[in-house]
Amino acid sequence: MELRLGARRLAVTMRTPGADFELAAGLLHGEGIVRSVDDIAAIRYCVDPLLDEEQRYNVVTVDLEPGVADTATLDQLTRGLVTSSSCGVCGKGSLESLRIRGASVLPEGPTVAARVVAGLPDLLRQQQRVFDRTGGLHAAGLFSTSGEVLAVREDVGRHNAVDKLVGWALLRGELPLRETLLCVSGRVSFEIVQKAVSAGIPVVAAVSAPSSLAVSVASEFGLTLLGFVRSGRLTAYAGEQRIADA
Repeated sequence: MELRLGARRLAVTMRTPGADFELAAGLLHGEGIVRSVDDIAAIRYCVDPLLDEEQRYNVVTVDLEPGVADTATLDQLTRGLVTSSSCGVCGKGSLESLRIRGASVLPEGPTVAARVVAGLPDLLRQQQRVFDRTGGLHAAGLFSTSGEVLAVREDVGRHNAVDKLVGWALLRGELPLRETLLCVSGRVSFEIVQKAVSAGIPVVAAVSAPSSLAVSVASEFGLTLLGFVRSGRLTAYAGEQRIADA
C-alpha cells in the first residue's frame, strides 16, 4: 500500500488488504504526525485516472487539517521511513526520538490479574479468521483489563497489525487507551512498544520475547511488558507492579 499525504508520496508498505484507512491513521499517529482524529481532514482511496481500478485501492491519501505538520517535518519523516515485507513500515527512531517527540511516562494503573494476561493469546487466536485460512498472518488485539476483546486486526506484519488497532481507536476518538491491554502474536520490537507508549497503552503482552531496546523503552516510559505468555505462564520484563497476583 502506498501512503500519500495530499500529493506527497510518504511511504510504501507491504500489507494485508483490509482496514487500510486504520493502517494509514495508525502509522501517522505512531510517527507523531497526527495526535487525534481532529488532525485528519479526510482519508480516501486514490482516484488517479492513470492507475487501473485495482491499483487505486492500493493507494491511500490522507489530507491533514491546516497547520498539523510543516514541510520540514514531513521531509524528515519521508527520509526516515523504510519498507519491509515482514514488518511493514517501521519508525527509524530511537529512545531519544520518543523523548524529543514529547512522549510522557504512562500514569500508574491499571491493575491486571495475571490469569487475565495469561488468557490473552488464546482469546487472540480465536479471533484470527484469516490465519485460520492461510496460517501466515500476525495479529494484534486490544482487550479490556478484564479480558474482554475490544478489537483484533491481522496483517502480514506485526507492526501493521498494531497500527491498524491504533488507527481504529484514533478514528473513533478513543485515544489515549489508558484502560486497555495489547497482545501481539509474535516478538515485541522497539517499534511496537513505541506505538503502545504513543497510544497510551499501559500493558503489552506477547507470546514470544521482547528485544532489549523494547525492554529499555518500556522501563523508561512506565509500560508493563510481558513476554512468553503461553501455557498459563508469563515473564515480566518491565512494569510488573501492574500485575496483581504475579
